[in-house]
Amino acid sequence: MMGDKSYGVDPATADFIAREIKEAVSLGVEVAIVIGGGNIFRGVEASVKGIERASADYMGMLATVINALALQNFLEQHGIPTRVQSAIEMKELAETYIRRRAIRHLEKGRTVMFAAGTGNPYFTTDTAASLRAMEIGADVILKATKVDGIYSSDPLKVPSAKKFTTLTYIDVLKKGLSIMDSTAISLCMDNKLPIIVFNLKEKGNIRRIIKGKKIGTLVKESNGARTKKKNK
Repeated sequence: MMGDKSYGVDPATADFIAREIKEAVSLGVEVAIVIGGGNIFRGVEASVKGIERASADYMGMLATVINALALQNFLEQHGIPTRVQSAIEMKELAETYIRRRAIRHLEKGRTVMFAAGTGNPYFTTDTAASLRAMEIGADVILKATKVDGIYSSDPLKVPSAKKFTTLTYIDVLKKGLSIMDSTAISLCMDNKLPIIVFNLKEKGNIRRIIKGKKIGTLVKESNGARTKKKNK
């Protein structure tokens, strides 16, 4: 959300994201969004610097609400009906998260944004995304990043880093690839929910993924052929 800025919400970037989501909605899919708050406040980093961890995490959750409200504004400017649901009750700003209500909003064609993580400290936005995806019966998690997939190392720091086009959940855990935390990956693995990691900054990527194009890195369960090969 902060674009090239060092802090806060960049209106141009928020508008770009809203346009990308609008394209997805126009294809007839139901879209739910879990948004982080790292552009405003990172709980883990703050706890290292002296703020008590639970308090730092709650502060980070509030930052996600700010981002959700900002993105809601830009989506509605583009004619996309939205609802923000917060895991922490703040009825003046957002609905309190209720699973059945969220599903009903999606069925009515509204884009739903889940804010405030899980409502509990010590859980990341990634874990919140995995949890909400399973609760609403999502078909896939699209993990939006600044790079075009999962690499063996940070490609922005290590130019020779290897890109993976497909990985299993176990691969991600064994290799210690930090694209999502281990709790989130384990939740997806237990429920066989695929994850596609892609570059949000490239215009049209969300639309391409929905249309079946191979974009970024796909994380899924082991296929039959691979399992048989291991058993031999």
